[in-house]
Amino acid sequence: MNNLAEAQPIQQTSRIAQVFETQRTASRRAPYPSVQERIQHIDKLAALLEKHQDAIANAISTDFGNRPSQESKVLEIFGLISGCNYTRKRLKKWMKPKKRHVGLAFFGAKNTVIPQPKGVIGIVTPWNYPLFLALSPAISALAAGNRCIIKMASNSQTLARLMEKLISEEFDDSVLAVVAGVSAHEFTHLPWDHLVFTGSAATAKTVMETAAKYLTPVTLELGGKSPTIVADDFDIKVAADRLLFGKFLNAGQTCVAPDYVFIPRNKVDAFIDAAKTVVKQRYPNLNSADYTSIIDEKAYQRLNKTLEDATSKGARAVNLIDQTINDDASRKLAPHLVCDVNADMLIMQDEIFGPLLPIKPYDNIEDVIAYINANERPLALYLYSNKKAVQEQVIYNTLSGGMCINDSVVHVAQHDMPFGGVGNSGMGHYHGHEGFIEFSKMRPIFKQGPMSALLMMAPPYGATFDKMYKLMLKFKL
Repeated sequence: MNNLAEAQPIQQTSRIAQVFETQRTASRRAPYPSVQERIQHIDKLAALLEKHQDAIANAISTDFGNRPSQESKVLEIFGLISGCNYTRKRLKKWMKPKKRHVGLAFFGAKNTVIPQPKGVIGIVTPWNYPLFLALSPAISALAAGNRCIIKMASNSQTLARLMEKLISEEFDDSVLAVVAGVSAHEFTHLPWDHLVFTGSAATAKTVMETAAKYLTPVTLELGGKSPTIVADDFDIKVAADRLLFGKFLNAGQTCVAPDYVFIPRNKVDAFIDAAKTVVKQRYPNLNSADYTSIIDEKAYQRLNKTLEDATSKGARAVNLIDQTINDDASRKLAPHLVCDVNADMLIMQDEIFGPLLPIKPYDNIEDVIAYINANERPLALYLYSNKKAVQEQVIYNTLSGGMCINDSVVHVAQHDMPFGGVGNSGMGHYHGHEGFIEFSKMRPIFKQGPMSALLMMAPPYGATFDKMYKLMLKFKL
């Protein structure tokens, strides 16, 4: 994806080109699907996911090497099914034309805004949550009346082949399709009506540059180093319990996972002790079936190198489950806290995307806010504090894609709130009504009344024009 070349003509013999042309033709022939059609698509998708949830979870685990089916079901499948249900209940209301104000100068006319489908939506997904990050934007896009084609990551091909089969059995290619094995180059170099990309900021820049060749609007869901603040007033054991649940889900391979944590200096040791207790209860040893493997050898070696780099530069690594640091055969790396970190270490420069959590002690929260604001705007910001003043201080003095107070990660599961980044962590958003808007063209419709007052100001200009213009200024029409 990082080496996307100049736009090339569509190869009409390829599977992706054929599906794209089928959807584009269908979207032009029937540009505004009815509410009944859209609900039917959403219901079929929900039923498909529920019926095949075990096969889907097994496919995801195969691609990872090991991921517990429980995590796939609760983090991906259930979230999608509940998202379908949320959307179908509200879709009719979302689709209704919205009346808008008409100025007195246009008395008798009517203004309306109609949410109309954009057309054909391309969705490029990563491997870490390969189902949710493919179908969550697809639900929003289908609700908005679009047609969708999904490209899954090269590390998700077991799931991609399964979903291609399952979706093709339930959906016509003109509505929704997963195309397994398609290259990133061929997929992104199509003239989409909207393109969704989830991945790294570096690759997103290339995707955005490619999309610009066709003036294709983009939704970019990226990541970055999402900070966590544990305030002095918050129970350190409760913070460890909640924070580490979100951090070590999927072995930390989550775009909104807490990337590093600020702990009051006098509570660092208590946090480490609490972390050891919590993590050992959840993952008794590195071979636990409940602990996810690192996705591939490249990522596994990168994380080992990151940990080695930190310790070689003076950091102290705290293994939270046993004395086994890693297992090459299963590509598992033990959950670690990393203390005494500094800016020269890789662990504080790049998004970690793994089971390593740096600790930064602090003395006052103003310094914490200054540190966060000096870096790229994160996709998520976490704060543990029961004090309203502290909550407001952090909310109104920082900027992030989303924020979660007194928990981690779970804000992404809220269907009635948008999910998306800002700056280096992304642009645009989906989920709920905001997702419906994201994939709609909010089309303004002006309808003139029986008479047009503006014709009184038509040429030849003279006294009538001057009189009408003065009235408009006087009454601010």
